[in-house]
Order: sequence, then structure tokens, then C-alpha cells
Amino acid sequence: MNKRNLNLEKYGISGKRYKELCGFCEQYPEWKNQLKYSNDTVKSIEITDMPITHNNSDATGNLAMKRYELEEKCALIEGTAKQTSEDLSQYIIKSVCYEVPVTYLIACEEMPVSKSAFYEMRRYFFYLLDQNKKM
Repeated sequence: MNKRNLNLEKYGISGKRYKELCGFCEQYPEWKNQLKYSNDTVKSIEITDMPITHNNSDATGNLAMKRYELEEKCALIEGTAKQTSEDLSQYIIKSVCYEVPVTYLIACEEMPVSKSAFYEMRRYFFYLLDQNKKM
């Protein structure tokens, strides 16, 4: 896929930082799937003839912490998209997280802004994400 790199110099974001933010956003679908399907903490003990050790790890607590971290990351992206534009947040998420081309969003999903206006909004999204992620 021919992915367009945004010029974010006017927002003070380097090319390397932009790639880092893109990588962060591209993990969003994976995090959503983990939240959807990762909820089983009940594990049976494997019975073998070897002696077993009992570690004091709490599977439920570990899962709760992992889910909390994933929810925080997803909320950061969703909140930043809404902070960028309440009306267009769904299109911003599709573009930055699922790598849906802008031309598809305009033609097939009837996104109500022009390509250049959307790219400006996308640049602003990455600026806000950079600011919000530092906090």
C-alpha cells in the first residue's frame, strides 16, 4: 500500500516521532480484539508426574491490569479523535488505526470533508496525540 507520510514540522513533530505515533495507532485493532476475547482467567493445573511449584501469581489480577492498560490506550486514541473533531472521529480512527485510504472514506463512506481538509485534521490529530501521550 502506498501510505502517505504527513509533514508535521509545523506542529513540532519529527518524522521518527510521527512513525512512533503511527505504530501506536496501528496497534488499536489488536488491542480491541484482546479486550474482546481476553477474559478467561480460569486455568486448570496440568497434571504430570513432575513435582509442581506454586507461584503466587494472581491470574485474575494480572488480566485485570492488562485489560486496564489496553482500555487506557484505546481511550487515548478515541478521546484524541473526538478532541480533533467530534463529527469526524470515526473517520480519523479508520484512517490512522485501520489504514483505510482517504479516497475510500470520501467515495464509499461518504465522509463529508475534502481530502486536503481531512489531511489537515489528521495532522492535528497527531499533534494532539503527541501532546496527550506525553501527559
